[in-house]
Formats: sequence, C-alpha cells, structure tokens
Amino acid sequence: MNPNPSRRSFLQTTAAGLALVASPSLRAAGDKSTFALVGCAHIHTPGFVNLLKGRPDVTVKYVWDHQVVRAETRAKELGAQVTDKLDVIWGDPEVEAVVICSETDRHPALVRAAARAGKHLFVEKPLGITAAESIAMAKAIDAAKVHFTTGYFMRTDPKHLFLKQQVQNGAFGTITRASAWNCHSGSLGGWFDEKPNDPANSWRWMADISQAGVGGFGDLGTHSLDILMWILGDIESVSADIRVVTERYGPKTDEAGQAMLKFKGGAMGSLTAGWLDVANPVTFMISGTKGFASIVDGKLMFKSDLVPGAKGNEPWKDLPTAPQAPLHQFVNAVRGKTDQPLVTPVEAAARVTAMEAMYKSAKAGKWIKVG
Repeated sequence: MNPNPSRRSFLQTTAAGLALVASPSLRAAGDKSTFALVGCAHIHTPGFVNLLKGRPDVTVKYVWDHQVVRAETRAKELGAQVTDKLDVIWGDPEVEAVVICSETDRHPALVRAAARAGKHLFVEKPLGITAAESIAMAKAIDAAKVHFTTGYFMRTDPKHLFLKQQVQNGAFGTITRASAWNCHSGSLGGWFDEKPNDPANSWRWMADISQAGVGGFGDLGTHSLDILMWILGDIESVSADIRVVTERYGPKTDEAGQAMLKFKGGAMGSLTAGWLDVANPVTFMISGTKGFASIVDGKLMFKSDLVPGAKGNEPWKDLPTAPQAPLHQFVNAVRGKTDQPLVTPVEAAARVTAMEAMYKSAKAGKWIKVG
C-alpha cells in the first residue's frame, strides 16, 4: 500500500493485485470460505474482485447486481454464478459472507436481509445515506452477531496508527486542534462520467445525490472523518461550507467542502475534502500542548517534548507494521482469526451521523449538534 493512501493510490494498489498474501487462518488447509458479491456498483469493486481472486482460501459462489452486465462481468472474473434472485444468496447455507458494493441507497434493504440470513457483512462505505438508517443497520448487524467491517483503509496507514498510539500515550499533551484533508481531481478529470461503452466500469451513480447521498465532500471526507474520530473520539457539533463549483455532475452534486469540528474531548478540528484538487500534499495535522505532527507528501513530521528523538526536524520512520487491507481483515475474521481490527457497525454509523450534520450545517448556515 502506498505510504500515503488516497482514493487513487488505493485503486491502483488493489487493481494491481498487490498485498494479496493471506494471513494464516484457523481453518484446515484446503477448507475454503464461500462468499457472494452483492452489488458491483462501487468504484472499488474491481480492486475487491482482484483481492478475493488472490485469496486461495476463498471461493465466490454468486454475484448479484440489478444491472445484469455488471454482474456478468464480475462473475466471469471471479468464476462465479450470476443470480438475479437475492433469496438464492440469503438461503444458501454454503454462503458464509457477503461483500456489498451496491449503490448506497440500496444498502439498508441489502444489509437487513443479509443480517437476517446470518451472513457476515463487508459493506463498502458509507454505511448509509442518513444517520437514522445507518443506526438501524448497525443495530441489525449487532443483533445478528455476525462479523462486519467497511472500507476505511486509511486505518492501515502506519503513520495514522502511530499517531493514534501517541495520542493514547499522551505524547501531545492536551490536544488543541487537528485537521485532515482528502482531495483528488475526480470532478476535473471526469472520473464519474458515463461510460456507455464500458457500463460495468461506469461510476456515474456516485455523483448522483439520490443514489449516493453525498457528493465529493462526503465521498472523500468520510475517510478523513473516520481517522479524526478514530484518533480523537466523537464530535459534539459541526459547521460546514459545502459547494458545487463546476456543475459537471449537475447543480445538486457538491464537489468540495470544508467543516469546522468541535470534539467532545475539547479539541477543535477541521475537515477538507472534494473532487477539485490538482494536488493533495497535506493530509493530516495534530497539535497539542506537548507535541505537533503533520503528514505532508506522505512523510510524517513529529515533535514531542515527551518522546526521545522526536524533534520534528526530519521524517519520523519508527512506525508500526501496516495491517492488511480491510477486506483481507474481514476474510481473516470470517475464517476464524479473532485479532482483526475491524470497524464496528456503531463506528460506521457514527461517521454517517457526523457527516449528515455537516450537510445540514451547510444548508442551514449555522452550527449543528451531532446526533
């Protein structure tokens, strides 16, 4: 994985089939886990297909999508069956787990059905469009007592892991502020334009608010929001400015935004995200009464009065080992490994709740309480 994970680097890495070495499992050699791919709409689907193909301990039995051409394309890649009946998947006892990569507005029905059927769930982020439906899904997943995670791959960046550890160790003293940026040129480069000659790899729905729920700010911002909340905890209130700039995807699809955050722990924060940046060199910053850190051009600069050698004058290189990608973690958990750092359903719903508050703030022009 690129040391500075982003949407583009993640796609390039997974599509190239890198990091495909599976962790040892508790299953006997030759005993494969049976999965189904439910929905093939998300831009990360090709990477997930490559990852699953690279796992010798996994077989994908079914592929479903409401657009048959997408299902047929991915099923051929996976050597799986196409089914147009979801009940076939829910009712097949061989299917232990599902990977849901549908349009976000289809998540509630799919997640609830999978949970009722007792299937483990990998659900591509965000969990839902609204806080209410995301909380309901989280409750259904927890009640089913199945494994769950989502695609917050920035948690696997050793720099983010290191900063989380240092915050827990108190290396920053009292944290006063933190900022995160996640931007690319997707709107400028037409990443979400229609592809009439390649419908299986068309991601136009992701720029359709009715199906995605959010535009550029929410799409990319949810990753950095996850890191901010993972490190600093829950958010109390937000104030945001979210804008349409080029109107490439219509007058309702936002392309960029910024938000101010008040964390329950007392720190101030900011979040910047969107599809209009030709470069994104600065991705994270955290400051406290005893320390400061920033990630610029993929390099971590770290200064702390409490950590020997942390002078902040050269990139910090003593970093933890990167975990595997979230989908690998999910497969490992399904196969019996109990130490996988999965995102919980409650965490996934909390990110949607905070993001929903930011969009409400941008519309109302005032601070909004989260939750």
